[in-house]
Amino acid sequence: MTYYPPHHDPWAPPPPPPQPPRRRRRGPRALLSALGLVVLVALGFVAWDLGRDSLPTGGTSAPLDRTLHNRQTSSSTLDVQAVTDKVAPGLVDVYSTLGYSGQQAAGTGMVLSADGKVLTNNHVVAGATSIKATDVDTGRTYRAEVLGYSRTRDVAVLQLQDASGLGTVTTGDSSPVAAGDPVVGLGNAGGDGGAPSVSPGKVTALNQSITATDESSGSSEQLTGLIQVDANIQSGDSGGALADAQGRVIGMNTAASTGYQFGRPGREPAGVSGFAIPIDDALTLTRQIEAGHASDTVHIGASAFLGVSVSDAGGPGALVQQVVPGGPADDAGLVVGDVITQLDGRAVGSATDLTAVMDTLHPGNNVTLTWLDQAGQQHSASTTLVEGPVG
Repeated sequence: MTYYPPHHDPWAPPPPPPQPPRRRRRGPRALLSALGLVVLVALGFVAWDLGRDSLPTGGTSAPLDRTLHNRQTSSSTLDVQAVTDKVAPGLVDVYSTLGYSGQQAAGTGMVLSADGKVLTNNHVVAGATSIKATDVDTGRTYRAEVLGYSRTRDVAVLQLQDASGLGTVTTGDSSPVAAGDPVVGLGNAGGDGGAPSVSPGKVTALNQSITATDESSGSSEQLTGLIQVDANIQSGDSGGALADAQGRVIGMNTAASTGYQFGRPGREPAGVSGFAIPIDDALTLTRQIEAGHASDTVHIGASAFLGVSVSDAGGPGALVQQVVPGGPADDAGLVVGDVITQLDGRAVGSATDLTAVMDTLHPGNNVTLTWLDQAGQQHSASTTLVEGPVG
């Protein structure tokens, strides 16, 4: 869930995202300011960014090295250009309007079918009230609807409206991937649009775990089984392709390092690293979403909206930080400072618990909300959830 300050009209139509630049070939990009999720590497407590990028608001940047370089990996050379030529026609640049203030964010998606089914990260579209995707190969822009998502696995599936004849990515098998394998990460680094950013490297570790925290809702999820690479995956690359030397997608770019100084032309920061969801895992969830099979961890269709911003309460419950005027929580009588303890008959022990319950609900559901006021008195009321931004 993503929540909005009370002064915004929750049902006002969002403005369209800006038209992305025309296609061009580019190399590794400098990191721009990012929105979205922050993660902590298990056992390391190193700060990372999960790669959704705010759109540029103007100004200039230093020139960037846009040349694609082949990379020597063990006994073979990774043909970066050949991999790029094979993968790029199956990518789209994803642009989301967040909330109802018109703030824009950008990421990447991989086209799985000619009629416009697109795989991306959930955090790329989380909180979106409007989503558009621009085909990297043709420059055509489509309106996108979310078919479903899994917050706990950070996977979402989009359907581009009125799409046909699109280029698609070729997916491989992530099960035999091993440390040392050459890879190329491709995506929409910096949110610039056009031809994808290209980041060659190698696999450095498998089965990695990170803990992702959504700063807007206070909830957190642990992502497991990730592929770690030394490719320079950056903000905006999320949802993009991690391809092998044959141009087959073996992972979906998900987390990018922000713990280093970026933006020095022609120079990659030492120790740069990124994480990708194995494509086998992502496709398993994709098939479940396409089949319409909801579960405790997979949401199908439109997201339900309660109309609160919460954080952990320092004890059982979710502390209300903001209430959207006229929203379901406001109608039920919640105010800032209340602590939600139950929703739809399920205990809420934290902000994460509230998010998990909301992911199982849909617009139109009538639910009972239970909370403690600031004096410690318990209250309950029924309210009807409405359609809101993507989970």
